Amino acid sequence: MNLKVSVDRLQPGVFISLDELRWLDHPFLRNRFRLSNEEQIRVLRSLGLEMVEWDPERSTAQPLPEASAAEGEVDFSASVIDSMLDIKRSRTERVRAQREGLARCERLFEQEATGIGEILRDLGSRPNEAYGRAKGAVGRLVGGLLDAESVAVHLVNMKVKEPGPAHHAMNVVVLSLLLGKAARLGEEEMRWLGLGAMFHDLGKQDVPARVLRSPQRPPAEEQFYQAHVGYGIKHAAAIHDLPVAIKNIIACHHERWDGQGFPNRLAGTRIPRLARVAAIANRYDNLCNPFDLKQAKTPAEALAAMFKQESSRYDTELLQIFVKSIGVYPPGSFVALNDGGIGLVVESNSDDLLHPLIMLYDPGVPRAEALLLDLRDTDSTIETVISPAKLPVEVVEYLAPRGRIDYYVDGAR
Repeated sequence: MNLKVSVDRLQPGVFISLDELRWLDHPFLRNRFRLSNEEQIRVLRSLGLEMVEWDPERSTAQPLPEASAAEGEVDFSASVIDSMLDIKRSRTERVRAQREGLARCERLFEQEATGIGEILRDLGSRPNEAYGRAKGAVGRLVGGLLDAESVAVHLVNMKVKEPGPAHHAMNVVVLSLLLGKAARLGEEEMRWLGLGAMFHDLGKQDVPARVLRSPQRPPAEEQFYQAHVGYGIKHAAAIHDLPVAIKNIIACHHERWDGQGFPNRLAGTRIPRLARVAAIANRYDNLCNPFDLKQAKTPAEALAAMFKQESSRYDTELLQIFVKSIGVYPPGSFVALNDGGIGLVVESNSDDLLHPLIMLYDPGVPRAEALLLDLRDTDSTIETVISPAKLPVEVVEYLAPRGRIDYYVDGAR
């Protein structure tokens, strides 16, 4: 944006930039925006601005001709600016509270993921003690989910280079519980679901890493890989009085609705319902966080693949509930807006899937104060989902500075 225009020639529809001002020195929420009314133009004049930058490509109207420019000074009440500044301060405080909530979720996620890693490590030597700790962890998550007024999957930056079994288990637990809550499972079923999701890949510790990581396994290796289900059941047998529902999640999370899964080629409702829930969560996380990050799909791409290409694998009703729970634009999606802005989806709005909460990229705003924009409150809309690989590094680092995407559920305390 390098074209200059007199403030007197502005009209609604012209896209302007205030990058020459500090974000705190004006009452507008964004440094770059499309003018929507005459009051905004009067505010610009009251700030003492004579010229501003404008972008023809993002504008829906051209500046007024020189001859049509307004003559003389326009009276402007300082109280209007004060009112706009008050609104901006109020919104800034709300954004700060939202960001603090995200940071709290990140800390809780790390604590629980670390605890799950220790539980999985100790199951071999102290199975019943580890199982007790697992029940405590799942109880905290289930309790938070059931008490929360709304369930939100929060984006916490970008993918780790090596997600590891603990992060995968944590993701599958949270995503399973999210789907389970939306499917109206009872509290006891939710606890079984959480524990089964945590233990679903127990048997992979007995499978060589080269087999787990292989993108194209020959028949012998595929047989070895599929054996992880049986190994998992063997490890779970050391836990006293483990409920059958939990064992069935371990045993059946690779069964498919169309009967083409393993190990028993169960089909349809013969597959236990909790296993059907965990299968959806497991597949979604594997698509987003594969061993080879070059093959990773964006959250939106993962949902599209499951819904359009793999739908025969899953319980249709549960898959539809999952899509609604995660959103058309799942947390973790980089998106382009109709006004040219770039954002990162932070939270889905279950009652309005096309208008999520996004973190907005604006180099004129300090990263620590990046605007969280609820698209329900603006005229901005999402035009498309963008792969982070196609974005400038500075944009990705601004929106996701620590370089990881994980999931946590707001309200799980």
